[in-house]
Amino acid sequence: MDIRRLARGSVEWSRIERVVRTLADRYDRECVRVEFLEADNWLSTPCVIDDEWFVKIVSRQNALVHAVLTTGRNVGAFSSGTEGFFDRFDTPREMVEHEHAATERMREIGVNAPRPIDAFEVNGLGVLVLEFLPEFESLDDVSDDLVTERAPELFDMLAALHDHGLAHGDLRAENILLCDDEFYFIDATSVHDDRVAETTAYDLACALAVLEPRIGPRDAVKAAATAYGPETLLSAREFLDFVRLRPDHEFDSTTLRSELEKAADLGG
Repeated sequence: MDIRRLARGSVEWSRIERVVRTLADRYDRECVRVEFLEADNWLSTPCVIDDEWFVKIVSRQNALVHAVLTTGRNVGAFSSGTEGFFDRFDTPREMVEHEHAATERMREIGVNAPRPIDAFEVNGLGVLVLEFLPEFESLDDVSDDLVTERAPELFDMLAALHDHGLAHGDLRAENILLCDDEFYFIDATSVHDDRVAETTAYDLACALAVLEPRIGPRDAVKAAATAYGPETLLSAREFLDFVRLRPDHEFDSTTLRSELEKAADLGG
C-alpha cells in the first residue's frame, strides 16, 4: 500500500454512513446529498452536504498523524532557537472542537472565516461542520496581478489575528481562499497562547513564504511592512529556514531575508 495512503488512513463506509445519518437527524433532514472532495488531506475526510455544509470527518488515525506532524513542527521550532509552540490533540473530538473554537474566534474579531456550525463525536470520529463557501478559489488559483494588488490585505488580516493574541499556525496557499471577492482564512492550528511574539514571527514567515514565489521578495516584504513594524519583520527571519523545510513551501529564503533586513533598516 502507498505509504501516504497508509498514513492518512481511510474511514470505513459504514462509519461514514453513521456520521451522515447523524447529520441528517441533527438538522431535521429526511435525506441529504453527500459529495466527497478530492483532496490530499492527511488530517480528515472532507465532504460537502447539500451544498450547504462543509464537513470534516476526523479519525483516530488522522489524530495520530496530527500528533506526529506537531512533534516535527516543534522540533523545527527548536532549530530556530525557540521552544516548540504548537499544541497537539490526542483525540478526534479535541481536533474538531479546537478548529470550531478557532474559527469562531477569528470571526468574532472580524477576520473572514467560514461560519462554524457544529463540532461533535460519532462512534469515535470527530465531526466538524462549517459553512460551505461556494465558488471559492485558493490563493494558488488567483492571478499574480491580483495577489500583488491585494497582498497588503492579507497581512492586515494576519495582523488582526496577532493584535488579538491569536495566530494561525499553518498559513499556506491552500488555507487562504478568495470567495465573493473576499479573502478567508481556514484550517487554523493550535499554538501556545503565551508565545505571541514567536507565533507572530512564524505566521509572518509563512505568509512571506507563500507570497515570495508569486510577487517577488521585495513586493512581499513591502506588503508586510504595511501591517508590521521593523522589529517584527526582523523576527520573521529566524523562522525562514524552518519554514523552508516544510514540503508545502518553496521560496528563496536568502533573498527574502535580505529584503527583510533592508526594510527593517529603512523602517528603523
